[in-house]
Amino acid sequence: MTLDDEHSDGSVNGRTKGSLEIQIPLLLSSTDDNSDDNGDPSIASNQPGRPTPQRQSSLSHPRPDGTPRTTNRVRFDLIEGQNVQHPEEWMEEEDYLESPSNSQHAPLLTDITPPAQSPFLSDSFQPEDYLPDARPKSGMRSAFMNMANSIIGAGIIGQPYAFKQAGLTVGVILLIGLTITVDWTIRLIVINSKLSGADSFQATMQHCFGSSGLVAISVAQWAFAFGGMIAFCIIVGDTIPHVLEALIPGLRDLPFLWLLTDRRAIIILFILGISWPLSLYRDIAKLAKASTLALMSMLIIIVTVVTQGPFVDPDLRGSVSGMLFVNDGFFQAVGVISFAFVCHHNSLLIYGSLKTPTLDRFATVTHYSTFISLVACLVMALAGFLTFGDRTKGNVLNNFPSQGHILIQIARLCFGLNMLTTLPLECFVCREVMNNYWFPEEPYQPHRHLIFSSALVVSAMGVSLITCDLGAVFELIGATSACALAYILPPLCYIKLSTRSWRTIPAVLCMMFGVAVMTVSLILAMKKIIKNEGEPQQC
Repeated sequence: MTLDDEHSDGSVNGRTKGSLEIQIPLLLSSTDDNSDDNGDPSIASNQPGRPTPQRQSSLSHPRPDGTPRTTNRVRFDLIEGQNVQHPEEWMEEEDYLESPSNSQHAPLLTDITPPAQSPFLSDSFQPEDYLPDARPKSGMRSAFMNMANSIIGAGIIGQPYAFKQAGLTVGVILLIGLTITVDWTIRLIVINSKLSGADSFQATMQHCFGSSGLVAISVAQWAFAFGGMIAFCIIVGDTIPHVLEALIPGLRDLPFLWLLTDRRAIIILFILGISWPLSLYRDIAKLAKASTLALMSMLIIIVTVVTQGPFVDPDLRGSVSGMLFVNDGFFQAVGVISFAFVCHHNSLLIYGSLKTPTLDRFATVTHYSTFISLVACLVMALAGFLTFGDRTKGNVLNNFPSQGHILIQIARLCFGLNMLTTLPLECFVCREVMNNYWFPEEPYQPHRHLIFSSALVVSAMGVSLITCDLGAVFELIGATSACALAYILPPLCYIKLSTRSWRTIPAVLCMMFGVAVMTVSLILAMKKIIKNEGEPQQC
């Protein structure tokens, strides 16, 4: 009887009882078999009488106790209750399987959080922190509402004053020309972002000009947005108390309710009650409904000026003779119109809020927003200037009598409420600038978000409580930050990022125009401050 035992190298021990073991490899080529048979006649003589060895399972072979069935396979023969002492450095092995003494005791998974303790099950888990596409997005209509509201803000009320400064004909040409320029530079910011691979205006400037560019754009954006927040707070305090007093006669004499006629009390109540909660939103897309209400209020203001202007007392009207073509306030008019149309600090925020952010879709939003803003500003400017002429004030609603028609009071109320919903948009910009400058690579932190938002709103409100005439200061900020954001920095980045061609010629011309306007406006603003030409105001 012949017994076969399998070895790890694939050979078989042929063993006859009482005889020596002869190893016969199973995997032999035909040439090797022939050579072996010819070389060993003893084996050849025995080959015909002996059957071909067959592979058999090792389970059928008798083996001594304790001998492993498969010696070269993984063994799990841990003894229960046996405490194995491991050296301290066993956890430092690069690969646990490389250590033969510890291979059977190496853990399969290390530092794995149990499913019950997964952060994804926590109530504080925010999917948008890990998945950018999970953040709320807005459609084309909502993006249009946000951009149009950012443009049609406090500046629209000063468009009749811009026509008074530049003259009727030049004012119309200037308004149309600056609208086309602003439409182009808004889209140019997104194009620059694509060319530089950056996701913000600040990052684009830093990519082009290093740390100096980051500082320049951060100061310009923050100053313009924060100045707008202060102006909105002042407008709230200058409009709503007079409206409430006109709508509710004798309100000043009522106990406790007299606070509703106090400017500072109204600012604190409305800013902390309406603007501050809206500013705590993390995504600009959530302000779409508030922006829609703001646009409706601006429509009421335009209708009021157009319909109530012809019924104004003749003593309040002014003359338009001598101002039908051109006037000597060209650069002042450029500043007023630019302040109204500058929304470049919101452009990338609005672009990022689109569900499908493409250049074509953003261009469509920009075209519609600027066109609607142009129509609104043109109607407001013509109606106000042709009614009040050389008596037109910076706020055309102040040309109407304080106790005028009920529609005038509603328009003033709508203007004040519009500022309450526009202020959070400027707070978004200030907060974004601060995060990108101080914490560019850190994830979203709720506590930092709350601190920044609250500090911005409270500080802007505090400045508005101690003054109500920031005309000269705002002219100084507008002459620098508005011109830089609209006419200088976007074309400057485009020239830096693109190759020299005919496409850069408009960028060079726009930048030269912005530098000229900034220089002249800055000189005029400083002259006004030095000579104290502004009218004194008392809050």
